[in-house]
Amino acid sequence: MDLLDKNILVVGMAKSGVAVARFAREAGARVTVCDAKSREELGEKAAELEQAGVRVVAGSYPRVSRQEYDLVVPSPGVPLTVSPVAEAMAEGIPVFSEIELASRYINQPLVAITGTNGKTTTTSLIGAMTRQAGLKPCVAGNIGQPLIAETRGDYGVYVVEVSSFQAETTVEFRPRVAVILNVTPDHLDRHGTMENYAAAKAKILANQQPEDFAVLNYDDEWVRAMAAQTRARVIFFSRTHRLEEGVCCEEGQVVVKSGGQTTVICPASEIAIPGAHNLENALAAVGAGWALGIEAADLARTLKTFPGVPHRLEFVAEIQGVRYINDSKGTNPDAAIKALEAYEQPIVLIAGGKNKGSDFGLFARKIKEKCRALVLVGQAAPAIEAAAIEAGVSPIYRASTFAEAVHLAAAAARPGDVVLLSPACASWDMFNNYEERGELFKQLVHSLRR
Repeated sequence: MDLLDKNILVVGMAKSGVAVARFAREAGARVTVCDAKSREELGEKAAELEQAGVRVVAGSYPRVSRQEYDLVVPSPGVPLTVSPVAEAMAEGIPVFSEIELASRYINQPLVAITGTNGKTTTTSLIGAMTRQAGLKPCVAGNIGQPLIAETRGDYGVYVVEVSSFQAETTVEFRPRVAVILNVTPDHLDRHGTMENYAAAKAKILANQQPEDFAVLNYDDEWVRAMAAQTRARVIFFSRTHRLEEGVCCEEGQVVVKSGGQTTVICPASEIAIPGAHNLENALAAVGAGWALGIEAADLARTLKTFPGVPHRLEFVAEIQGVRYINDSKGTNPDAAIKALEAYEQPIVLIAGGKNKGSDFGLFARKIKEKCRALVLVGQAAPAIEAAAIEAGVSPIYRASTFAEAVHLAAAAARPGDVVLLSPACASWDMFNNYEERGELFKQLVHSLRR
């Protein structure tokens, strides 16, 4: 795709927006980047982009017309209803996500991973598998590094985490291997319905061809139905079914069944990352690795040694017999339920944050089953508390600050317990992102030793 002398509007100056603006300017485009934040709020980023020859519009949005712009690239966090994006769509101006634009400059095989929960763990695990196999992977996308910033690298394969926000504005994006982990309620404040949300996830299948692969969760009804939407070769994975074809568990072993042959990968008990949900992630990663032609021994070696990712069931410390676990990446009820199910010990749970349109009923019933105590903080605390009271959860503590929440949890815990931060909510009411929330949790936990 030739951007020379094209007029590009980038909406949003978060990490991917800045990366797109720099890439397009270096490719010879005339670039405008806009953000609803003020010049002061944007800080040095605005000045740095202007020094690179990018026009910056802060605190407002420019009008969009065919005469002004050839392409609009919204950042993932920018709703498609904001005026510049809506105007572009009405005018018939192409609207691309960052990963759509980046994919047009990539010739190597691309593995795309999406789903409500487990994306980062599975993306990192596939990255580790491809690295073990000597494939020189680039791991990028929603995991933290914009894909557009890596298009000129010397890589053998791209392993890309894709959010629903990124997927919904793809056009020609075509992964060699597409992995869809699960679809459970999340981001309904943006997508409106589960049907819309699932459709956004399924867009990574839209352009696949018969020589490509779709790795799909047989146990998830939304995902299983997507097999009918792809022209690619489907590899199902299942934690609960013995499949005739695909990746599953038999007699305690992770196996791949293909063409009438069964290949044993490793015992499920030897997978390093804990929890039934991580077994699902491991099965999905094996499916993707198998599609890429990675040897069973390399797949097994990675499964046995992969330590997991920060902020997802991350062990922080054991203090006076209490284990502290950081699951700040558990940003919806289903993710938090999976975290609760990963432990047999009594749990003191810290939850709350910004609600993304979730229902907390099932989450509250799981809290009743697994938790000694519940500590709530943040904007969603009243909604979670109402569901928890209805489920019979007791005791429930309310904290006015995050630091108070950690101290209340520590006071409620007994030796042998787990204090688990798994918020079931986004972080944006109190933090810039879940990483910031998780890092503060770790700092506060370590301060308990003093």
